[in-house]
Amino acid sequence: MLLWIIKNQLFKVLVGQAEAQSFMPAQGSEIAKSVDSLYSFLLIVSLIACVIVIGGMIFFAIKYKRKSDNDKTAYISHDTRLEILWSVIPLVIFLFVFAWGWVIYHEMRTMPKDALEIQVMGQQWNWTAEYKNGVKSGEIVIPVNRDVKLILSSSDVIHSLYIPTFRIKQDAVPGRYTALSLKAEGTGEFHIFCTEFCGTSHSGMMTKLRVLSQADFDKWLAEEGDSASLPLAERGKKLFNIKCTACHYANEDKPKIGPSLQHLFGQENHPVESGVIKVVDENYIRESILYPQAQIAKGYGPRSAMTAFQGQLSEKEVTSLIEFIKTLK
Repeated sequence: MLLWIIKNQLFKVLVGQAEAQSFMPAQGSEIAKSVDSLYSFLLIVSLIACVIVIGGMIFFAIKYKRKSDNDKTAYISHDTRLEILWSVIPLVIFLFVFAWGWVIYHEMRTMPKDALEIQVMGQQWNWTAEYKNGVKSGEIVIPVNRDVKLILSSSDVIHSLYIPTFRIKQDAVPGRYTALSLKAEGTGEFHIFCTEFCGTSHSGMMTKLRVLSQADFDKWLAEEGDSASLPLAERGKKLFNIKCTACHYANEDKPKIGPSLQHLFGQENHPVESGVIKVVDENYIRESILYPQAQIAKGYGPRSAMTAFQGQLSEKEVTSLIEFIKTLK
């Protein structure tokens, strides 16, 4: 029965018809199918090799076990033909797997022409996608059945963007650009993780890849592009969801990596590491955004590692964030 299963799975892999296994994430692209086929082939070949090697060891240990001190059966000579076979066959398999892997890698790393380009910035501890029309989003939103190129960078430490459904991963490195390409075959929402340890809230540096139809994507992009006409607090809320939710709660009065911002504005005798702030006003919030280490909230000194947003946010963006925080009553 086991050999029958192995034979059928191996046949599927070799003809390129291997389906996603229950222990693997769903396949979101052709690349994902190619990666899974190679992985399945390696798994099956490894299983066959394990059965042959371990089974052979057990068989020969029993068959050629010395029966007595005078038993000469255990002293057998080598076989040159066998030695050549068990050296050449693994070499041929290795070269085949190398060639197969190289084809997939080359396809994965060749950037398509006329692709939709999206700038993706990693920062402790969130991802920000920026489109050519200036739209920024805390999620990566793309159209289905269209080549997309993600241009990655980081504003602080090394991060790594990983989309399991598409079997793609790429480091985001400070001071340089790296890139990933993908082409989604179906609509839906898919998890994105950071897979390079980047600090206290590394495990919480997650977002989503949203795949929409072309019409829905165009509509979303147009609506997001009109956000400049929104009231300041609404703009601040959108920006907060992009930049701040990894570390702060807005509508829950409990700490996260940083303190909750609910009921913060107007608070009197607000405790900080250096003493107290008489009244939490616009100036204190502005300073906390741009220079977070200047006045660290009480109890967050040793574990506070908030990124300074000086030079990363415009004055209008800072003002909109302040206006949103003022609404968190």
